[in-house]
Amino acid sequence: MSNETKKQIAKAAPNRWLVFCILTFSGGIAFKLSSMKDMFYVPMQEFMGLSNTQIGAALSVYGIVQTIGLIAGIYICDIISKKYMIGGSLIGIGVVGFYIATFPGYYGFLLAFGVLAILGEVTYWPVLLKAIRLLGDEKTQGRMFGFLEMGRGVVDVIVASSALAVFRAMGEGAAALRGGFIFLSVVTMVAGVLCLIFVPHDEKCVGEDGKEVNKAEAAFSGMMQALKSVDIWAVSLNGFVVYCIYCGLTYFIPFLNKIYMLPATAVGMYGIINQYGLKMIGGPVGGFMSDKVHKSAAKHIRVGFVVCIVAMAVFMMIPHEALGQKGMWMLGTVCTLTFGAIVFTMRAVFFAPMDEVKVPREITGAAMSMASLIIYLPNTFAYVMYGNFLDRFPGMTGFRIVFSVMIGWAVVGVGVSTFLIRRIKKHQKNA
Repeated sequence: MSNETKKQIAKAAPNRWLVFCILTFSGGIAFKLSSMKDMFYVPMQEFMGLSNTQIGAALSVYGIVQTIGLIAGIYICDIISKKYMIGGSLIGIGVVGFYIATFPGYYGFLLAFGVLAILGEVTYWPVLLKAIRLLGDEKTQGRMFGFLEMGRGVVDVIVASSALAVFRAMGEGAAALRGGFIFLSVVTMVAGVLCLIFVPHDEKCVGEDGKEVNKAEAAFSGMMQALKSVDIWAVSLNGFVVYCIYCGLTYFIPFLNKIYMLPATAVGMYGIINQYGLKMIGGPVGGFMSDKVHKSAAKHIRVGFVVCIVAMAVFMMIPHEALGQKGMWMLGTVCTLTFGAIVFTMRAVFFAPMDEVKVPREITGAAMSMASLIIYLPNTFAYVMYGNFLDRFPGMTGFRIVFSVMIGWAVVGVGVSTFLIRRIKKHQKNA
């Protein structure tokens, strides 16, 4: 990092945390409409006439558009200023929410989810990560991304609970469902306006001759540089392995229900803690451990992989079926939540090593788009893979296979993170 860049960061410090809070606020809201099923699954079926298959198809469309769109995002995320990309995407998501509130037909619903994928996953999320990275230096990246994850978890809970409160207050009918959608749309648009006001523009890209570089040319050059970068591939694959393990956390829910006979109500509460509570804990812990203890997000993640291997191996030795028959569900709950917390500390910082491998700041958008494409790729196969194991091998046998696969991913992760750490040391030596 140049001395000039360091001076600019120091000068912007008071403003930096305000911008960070606004970006974090937006990060907890941006995906609430695309995850409306978490709040309104049954009302969507009742009042919008959607079947389980149709809701599933909309989520599949979202995933397909996300994957294809992120390929294009490697190029487009550095062309337009992050101020306009983030703010405009959020306002656009709000507009789509108003359209969904009209209860469109099935094909209109599919179209809406396709647009939500473009605005949320392609033009918003990688640029948000870019903005977060540019707010700090390499010594604060872990905490930045860790507190981003924690803040998103807090906003998740508040906004989701508020949308449900609106739905209940309006009578839980068709009009109430519309009210819930409109509430989410308005809040998302407010976040967009705040980002348009407070998020700074990108710095001008200047060539060696001192003249401003054409943004399209710079973006294309950045895209090619990102695709050829071994370092960006290493960071991305490291996050990819973490996400493969993270996907497995979902199956702790049926595990507790079927093996420990946890009641349905308790399973629902466990799901909330597993998704939101661990995010709020894992984010700051992962950031602190990365910056203050291990002095490196990559090193923290490697330690996390090792801990995952040991913890899951010990977990699999426990006689779960016998304990489940004795009603000792608390043990299973504590063990699974502890393992999940370890994974969340890793998930919170898997973008942070971008600074450790000295990815040029001017190609941050391309780098984050490429990393997002690779890191979230398990969404296209991991859930199907794990679910297939459970369907083919009922009972504890299926769960043992799932847990063994998670150990296998962690072993791969140790190798990938070790390679990444070597790349980081090489950069430090050259510096």
